[in-house]
Amino acid sequence: MFERETAKYDYPLPSREYILQTLAEQGVPVSFERLCELLDVKDFEHEDFQRRLGAMARDAQLLQNRRGDWLIPDKADLIRGRVEGHPDGFGFLVPDEGGADLFLSAKEMDKVLHGDRAIARVVGIDRKGRPEGKIVEVTERANRKVVGRAYEEHGVWFVVAENRRLSQDILLAPPEKGAKGLKPKGGQVVVVEIVEQPSKQSQAIGRVVEILGNYADPGMEIEIALRKHDLPFEFARAVLDEAAKLPDVVQKGDWKGREDLTKLSLVTIDGETAKDFDDAVYCERQGKGFRLIVAIADVSHYVRTGGALDRDAYERGNSVYFPRRVIPMLPEKLSNGLCSLNPQVERLTVACDMNISAHGEIVSYRFYPAVIWSHARLTYTEVAAALYDKDAATRKKLAPLLPHLENVDALYRVLAKAREKRGAIDFETVETRMVFDDHGKIEKIEPYERNDAHRLIEECMLAANVCASDFLKERNHPALYRVHEGPTPERLTKLRDFLGTFGLQIGGGDAPSAKDYAKLLEKIQDRPDKQLLQTVMLRSLRQAIYSPDNVGHFGLAYESYTHFTSPIRRYPDLMIHRAIKAVLTKKKYEPGAWDEIGLHCSATERRADEATRDVEAWLKCYYMQDRINEEFVGSISAVVPFGIFVALDSVFIEGLVHVSELGADYFHFDEAAHAMVGERTGKRYRLSDRVNVQLMRVDMNQNKIDFRLVEDVRQAKATEPPRKKGKARA
Repeated sequence: MFERETAKYDYPLPSREYILQTLAEQGVPVSFERLCELLDVKDFEHEDFQRRLGAMARDAQLLQNRRGDWLIPDKADLIRGRVEGHPDGFGFLVPDEGGADLFLSAKEMDKVLHGDRAIARVVGIDRKGRPEGKIVEVTERANRKVVGRAYEEHGVWFVVAENRRLSQDILLAPPEKGAKGLKPKGGQVVVVEIVEQPSKQSQAIGRVVEILGNYADPGMEIEIALRKHDLPFEFARAVLDEAAKLPDVVQKGDWKGREDLTKLSLVTIDGETAKDFDDAVYCERQGKGFRLIVAIADVSHYVRTGGALDRDAYERGNSVYFPRRVIPMLPEKLSNGLCSLNPQVERLTVACDMNISAHGEIVSYRFYPAVIWSHARLTYTEVAAALYDKDAATRKKLAPLLPHLENVDALYRVLAKAREKRGAIDFETVETRMVFDDHGKIEKIEPYERNDAHRLIEECMLAANVCASDFLKERNHPALYRVHEGPTPERLTKLRDFLGTFGLQIGGGDAPSAKDYAKLLEKIQDRPDKQLLQTVMLRSLRQAIYSPDNVGHFGLAYESYTHFTSPIRRYPDLMIHRAIKAVLTKKKYEPGAWDEIGLHCSATERRADEATRDVEAWLKCYYMQDRINEEFVGSISAVVPFGIFVALDSVFIEGLVHVSELGADYFHFDEAAHAMVGERTGKRYRLSDRVNVQLMRVDMNQNKIDFRLVEDVRQAKATEPPRKKGKARA
């Protein structure tokens, strides 16, 4: 440590490690003067040493008490963590080292904002038995800009943040004398830059840096979501300049070292509105088995490690798909042009060439760089029309490709049987899509039926992803795996207890497999309470994430799985391409700390999901605001301590029936039974129960829909909503 400091400074300061070691040896808080004496810090070094101590304090390594003495936070029973705000004004400190969250009162939350990092001390137990904390110091501020709505009261302007976890209003600083500034109108959506963070003495102060417009303007819900969730939505000049230097078409020099697949009838099959085509497929019979080629856009050829395009793609992590708008991971020149496998043009790819047996087993595979020429851009709808509906006009249109498509379909049937034998979990869910009018508002929400053409492509992609994972694992090359762990012991215990009340059990002991889940799902298919049981089973599982630690994919029943097939829209796939190409050339791809990259990519995925949910919730509220007092039939989709959420059959929208609207009784939340139970009447409202509700309120500010119960569904003439076979999220 001393040598490192000597190399940097003529008069080296004590290292951070040495400072911490010295304080730990003292065992008590130490004054600045005493610390200088212990560490032999000279008088002329005091200013620099003070700065070092300040930097350590900002990093939460040190803390000053009220007397100004320095100490190690852990020695003072202090807890470091991240602040989680609640819309009702209170919050929690989530400890870095794990353990129980610290409750922070509204008074304590006045000093911080949601997302800030802080040090707190336990000061007691709150009325609910939770440890209660007091903020000692804020070590890092998370909010530099905030999106919200501007209001004026008694001559004072303030902004109410769109993120309800930021429950404190932000005062708007009066414009400096002579400054023009941005002056919003009351209720307009603005972006404010925080110029003074909240403290014990004052609330946050900001200045308007952007006026987005009126709350109900078309597309405003997306503009808000982009800023609320800190989604990068504009490409920097350096990124666009780097993209501009790329060619518009494949160059002859790019063919070097690649196999020529341009004569094979590779095609893309996607949705009607898709523009970024990552994958093309080709299938031929090979004896009793099949040869399947999945060719994936070779994004890594154009997006080089460490370049502006690469750095920006990493920060984005993935493309974000809002209704009617896409925020791409890569500039349009690549995402919709040079990298997209558009029809009847040469494109660079990385091919996964597989031999698959008649029983769906991947006998062998190989990866190689290739050049393809997509013979057609097909949609799921027309493939389904040709293969399954036997539509004469569509079959005539696709006649040259029909033998190839029929081969892919035959392979799909084989792979689907292998999936069933493997024990992958198939939950029934309802997918919906929004239909918009000319003004950009929802005209209707309708169920979106996935056909076998979707499943056909899905099975091909799963096969390629499994091969990519196996290829890197067998060669001991690090990778980002797509991992999905089974239920935690706590969740499994709750699931078993719940199933036991129905006389059911799930196999597998303390470590059930996906096959155990699949067997139980098959067993309950004809039960009237199937939806309830399936929902509870689904909620017992964990969320899939990216990690360098290969623990397998529980839902898909794979021992090893990764994402390879979508490098245009997912950064982990781009990394897998680079790793595969490195192995092919006997090199090693070393992007940095794989575990940190996995955490980042998992976080950007969650960020995108949260942003799209916000947008969809706003659009649904806007759609429902003119239907006050209408009655609907639906199913209870969630039970919480403050009421029940109901998902409507006809419009596929969810809202809350507050506990106070459940009836003339005291209702209590039974977590184990997923039910609200009346104390006097014994009336139960349980997950998946059918109910009739009336729309009472729509809160556009908080994206909330409130219902009240009308009558018991057992007296209502309602039909079950359409359902489809779905897959655990890959």
